[in-house]
Amino acid sequence: MPAHYTAVSGFFLQDNPSSIAAEIGALPARFGLIDPSTERWDRFKIKIEQLNAKGKEQGEIHKVFFLGRHGQGWHNVGEAKYGTQAWDAHWSKLNGDDEITWGPDPLLTPAGVEQARDARRAWKKEVPFGIPVPVRHYASPLKRALDTWKTVFAEDGLWVTILENCREEYGEHTCDQRSSLSHLQGLYSPPTYAFEEGFAEDDPLWTADQRESKAHISSRAQSVLDVCFGEDVEDRYISIVAHGGIINGFLAAIGRPSYPLPTGGILPVVVKRTES
Repeated sequence: MPAHYTAVSGFFLQDNPSSIAAEIGALPARFGLIDPSTERWDRFKIKIEQLNAKGKEQGEIHKVFFLGRHGQGWHNVGEAKYGTQAWDAHWSKLNGDDEITWGPDPLLTPAGVEQARDARRAWKKEVPFGIPVPVRHYASPLKRALDTWKTVFAEDGLWVTILENCREEYGEHTCDQRSSLSHLQGLYSPPTYAFEEGFAEDDPLWTADQRESKAHISSRAQSVLDVCFGEDVEDRYISIVAHGGIINGFLAAIGRPSYPLPTGGILPVVVKRTES
């Protein structure tokens, strides 16, 4: 039977539906955890274990997701340069202009690299307070997301599974067309980077004439949740480094409103899975 996913609120500032992302920022103190005490993360972990213990008889499982958006990419610069309306209508369908190359599969800008470094520093700042650093990591196959993950986590000896369905909303925009598997494997090699089984050599999803629907993005995000909850029930804390569109797909899949997470930002969410 298909699973049902819902958000569990009350832990983070961002859980409040009236919260304003621009005021909270990309990397708020404690990633937005409301509890400011020195025992904050230990208390948080106890609450998550209590939720799982209480829900076990009902078949409920709770996991905590740290949803990271990649640092600024050259396509973000292009959209800022021309404005969203002109970007969507025209410029996003090109590979660049006479100053910037933003597709296919653009890289991080220097500012984007620094945003990823800021995210790493934010993680390190919370380690002395017991933050549960994820051991299970997933990422989009687009280079801006993989390079963000690399900057934030690779030095810690962690590894990441690359999922096709973690990629950004696809179609029309050249920035969302991914590179070939062989090209990516030359940049992101094992054991740190593991491509999911069946990962295609060439991009099987992107087309120049049709943009993916919001409903399909949400469905795709739910399939990623199925993977995250199905691979190891005991892994309570999960990191996903991806994109603004698919992150809002995750939020739709768990019944939360969209959230304009800035580039380089991290959005923590507690998710409950129940069997339908």
